Formats: sequence, structure tokens, C-alpha cells
Amino acid sequence: MSYAMVAITILWTFLFGYLVVASIDFGAGFFSFYSVLTGHRNKIHNIIQRYLSPVWEVTNVFLIFFVVGLVGFFPDAAFYYGTALLVPGSLALVLLAIRGAYYAYHTYGSQTETRTNKVYMALYGATGLLIPAALSTILAISEGGIIDKVDGKVVLHWYSFFTNPYTWSVIILALVSVLYISAMFLTYYAQRAGDEVAFGIVRGYALAWSGPTILASLFAFFQINHQNPVHFQNMLNMAWMFIASFLCFCIAVYLVWKKIKLGLAFVMVMLQFAFAWYGYGRSHLPYILYDYIHVHESITNDTMAVALITAFLLGLCVLIPSLILLMRLFLFDANYIRGKSAKRG
Repeated sequence: MSYAMVAITILWTFLFGYLVVASIDFGAGFFSFYSVLTGHRNKIHNIIQRYLSPVWEVTNVFLIFFVVGLVGFFPDAAFYYGTALLVPGSLALVLLAIRGAYYAYHTYGSQTETRTNKVYMALYGATGLLIPAALSTILAISEGGIIDKVDGKVVLHWYSFFTNPYTWSVIILALVSVLYISAMFLTYYAQRAGDEVAFGIVRGYALAWSGPTILASLFAFFQINHQNPVHFQNMLNMAWMFIASFLCFCIAVYLVWKKIKLGLAFVMVMLQFAFAWYGYGRSHLPYILYDYIHVHESITNDTMAVALITAFLLGLCVLIPSLILLMRLFLFDANYIRGKSAKRG
């Protein structure tokens, strides 16, 4: 396997890690705000906060690794995506800052004010949807037809961007996927905590968002045919991955519907998105950005590639065991998950 393929596989893996961890985080934030509007705050807020408290500080590590690695492995990405993502990227950074401020005040400051102020909660809930919407635009741009290189400068066609059905299909898919992944995890988490009231509510969320998720996936899938027929044909050539993704979806929803083996149900959710994610990524190659960034032509020199690959593999070897340790010490600790001797931070 070439350095380019190893590099893009590592980056795609970091981005998949962010997809799962951040989706749980963002969706939980929205559900926390939604519970205020529906009067369910006292029923599910505690279970959400017990998950968020130990993990919010590490969620963005995956994203940072991906951005640094993308520019390091493929320097052309900074030139093309740096211009194209100036507005959505800046918006995402502002929203992440707002979300981080809420976490900081809630965890280390006056918890009474942040818990009861609906403005804080509204900002918190809104960022849970706006951040994935902003970040997902990179997938729409990567298909080509939205940016051009004119006289040595990158030009983003805003009209094409906003009127393109594929752009909106990706944004919709990002929003519903965040809510679906988060609800499926919280269903398992509430069941592990023995909180029957919270379990009933988040299980309802999980089942409610399962249908829109698969419909949004199909909508985005067929919109790729209009946006990039070459990529669509590549996806059809590896259709087995997307069929496997759908089967995992069916198993996950069935288990939640029957209220059995909820841990396995969430594993199926992760496999569902893993098959779809890696199938999409593999079929997207050899381009990172059609038709400007080719993985084999844009890869950095061999010396830098080896150094970066080594550093990122070591990063994975540190990050994954750290997350496992975090889950064992906090998220799935018998006392912590039931709200006994819970510690914040």
C-alpha cells in the first residue's frame, strides 16, 4: 500500500471517530434543550449530563488530528479547502467556541444559572445542529462543480453551492444522523443506568429518527448521481458495503424496538455508519477534491509522509486506549452511571 493510501485511511479513520463521538455529543446537547421545551428536563437531563461531563473536553481531538493531518499529508488541501471553507469553517469555529463556553460555565462555574437560563440552553442546543451542518459542507464541496481555479485563485460559486440539491441533502443527512446516533447511544446508556423514565423517552427519540435517517441517506445517495456520476458509479461498484450498512441499520432498529441487547444495537449503529463511511470514502478515491486534489499526486514527500504516518499511528495508539479508560472509569462505572459519586470535569 502506498504512503498516500495509508495516509488517507488514517485520516478517514480519525474523521470517523469524530463522526461517532461528536454525534453523540451534539445530539445529546440538542435533546437536552428539547427536553426543556417539552417539559422532560427533569427526566432525561441528568442522564445526558452524566455522559457529557467526562467527555466534552476530548471530543474535538479527532477533528484536530484530521485537519492537521490533511494539511500535512496533502499540502494542496490548504490552498483549495482553505478558501472554500473560510465561511463555513469560521462559523463552525465560532459555534464550537460558544459550545465550549457553555461547557466551561456549566462544569466549573455557576451551574444553577446555566441550567435554568433558556438562552444558554438554546445556544447549546442550536450549536448541536449548526456545527455538523457547517462541517458537512466539505463533503458537498469535495464532489466538484462548486469551486474553480481561476487565474491562480480559488473561486467558490456561492449560487451553485446554495442551489445545489446535493449540498442540502448532505446537510439534512448530517442533522438527522447526529440525532439518530445520539439517541441510539443514550437509549443504551439509560438502560445501563437503570433509568426507566429516561430510557422510554430517548428510545422514542431513537425510533423516531431512524426513519428520517435512512430516507436522508437514500436522498443523498441518489443526489450524488447528479452531482458526480463518476463517484456514483464507483459507489455502485462497491454496493455490498452500503447493503451491509442497511442490514446493520435494520438489526439496530429491531433490537431497540424489542428492547433487547441494546449494547449490540449500538454496535450495529457504529457498523452501519462504518460501512457507509468507508464505502463512500473508498469510492471517492483517487480524488480528495474532484478534480484538483489527487491522493497520489498531492501527497507530501516520502520523508514527511513517513514521519506523519508514524506520529498519527502513535496518536491512535494513545487516543483509543485513553477513550477506553475514560469509559471504564466514568461512563460505564457502575456507581457513576447511576449518578452515585459522580464527579464533574
